[in-house]
Amino acid sequence: MIINKKLAIQTAELLLQVNAIKLNIENPFTWSSGIKSPIYCDNRLILSYPKIRKFISNEISKFIDSKIQKEFYVAGVATGSIAIGMLIAENLNKPFVYVRPEPKAHGTNKQIEGVIKKKVPVVVIEDLISTGMSSLKACNSIIENKLDLVGLTSIFTYGFDEAINNFNNKKIRNYSLSSYNYLIEEAVNLDYAKGNDLEMLKKWRENPKE
Repeated sequence: MIINKKLAIQTAELLLQVNAIKLNIENPFTWSSGIKSPIYCDNRLILSYPKIRKFISNEISKFIDSKIQKEFYVAGVATGSIAIGMLIAENLNKPFVYVRPEPKAHGTNKQIEGVIKKKVPVVVIEDLISTGMSSLKACNSIIENKLDLVGLTSIFTYGFDEAINNFNNKKIRNYSLSSYNYLIEEAVNLDYAKGNDLEMLKKWRENPKE
């Protein structure tokens, strides 16, 4: 679910502007899952642009602050969301931890890094949601450690049915600044993609594995 339409459009424009989202319809990108995708998202690039990282972190911070009026922790998903999560925690003056996709294979075998108290609410920050599996692993780690998971907020989501169903099945509330549908509309509006590509881009999202 997006936070609001205006913010979704603004975020999409910024991600396109700094090439954090790249489009290549003729020669699609290959994800680690093997999926062939006409777009590739690397939101870590926004960290190199002070005004944009400030906008992103401020908007997520304002949204979280409007929803939770009590003490809570901010948890970034490693590794892509550690930096943006830390900026959000700093804005909100809240403790910060980060969550690995899997427990560390050596040393203390920890999955959650940082000092965290039981029964204090935790908000998870993610830079990108595709299938949602890495986000779910982080959320499950919070739950398995008997911590109070409030929900998850991300910069961008593809809005795949698989991810939506996975979050709904776990009853995990999740919000994003922007989404794939807003992104492709803005890509056409701003001439990052051709108008006749729009229908194909919409169809890809409906069935990316095929």
